[in-house]
Order: sequence, then structure tokens, then C-alpha cells
Amino acid sequence: MAKEVASEIDIEASAESVWQELINFSAYPSWNPFVKSIEGTPGKGNKLSILVCPPNNKGMRFKPVVREYEENRKLAWLGHVLFPGIFDGAHSFELVPLGENKTRFVQREKFSGVLLPMFWSKLSTDTHQGFVQMNQALKSRCESK
Repeated sequence: MAKEVASEIDIEASAESVWQELINFSAYPSWNPFVKSIEGTPGKGNKLSILVCPPNNKGMRFKPVVREYEENRKLAWLGHVLFPGIFDGAHSFELVPLGENKTRFVQREKFSGVLLPMFWSKLSTDTHQGFVQMNQALKSRCESK
């Protein structure tokens, strides 16, 4: 069983500009209401340390491995709780250029594992709300530059 949470937003900025904000992990604590911190280097095969704080929940730290890294286009990772198959999350940030100075930012996560039914109601509401809040904050940050 797998289920997905997704949110997208159009940003009045180039994909390159949005990408620079997205991979500037050290600035996340100052603007990102959902992903409070990311430590590590965003490259394929690299391990990251990520702290997410969905609305109405305690923060959760996990250490996923970057599965995809395409500059100015996509950053994706796969994380697990305990070990694969218990509760897994395949998260991605995608940038879709809509013109010279317009970009669609798509954030999604596909959840799977034997514990998914226990967590789905919170994921489908609180995690989705966290995505929306982060997307809006990214839009505001990019468009104010």
C-alpha cells in the first residue's frame, strides 16, 4: 500500500532563482515553517539529516539518502523509520519552468510501509498543510528578491 501527499505553487521567479533558495539549507530556519533544517550536501547518494515540523505535531528528525539530484529541476530523497518496509517516505521537490521568470514548484511525498495505515490521517492533513505552508513561504521568499 502506498499513498501520496502533494502540493504545488507557481512562483514569479526563474527556476534557477528558486533552486538557489531551495538548496540553501543553512537559511531554512529563517524562512521554512515545515522543513526546519537540512544538514548535508544535496547530491545523489548523499545522506542528509532533516528536521520536519508539520503543523500540530512534534518535530521529527530522519536521515534519508538523496535518490535524485538534477540541478535547477529536482531533489528527491528516500527515508525510513527503523528499516525499509516499516514506514518509508519518498520525498521530492520539483521545479517546472513556465517561462523565463515563472516556475511551478511541486512538492510531494509517497508514503508506504506496514505502519502507513496508523499514520495516514495525520499525514493527509497535517503534512499536506506543512507542504502548503512551505510552498507559500518559498514563493514569498523568491518573489521578494
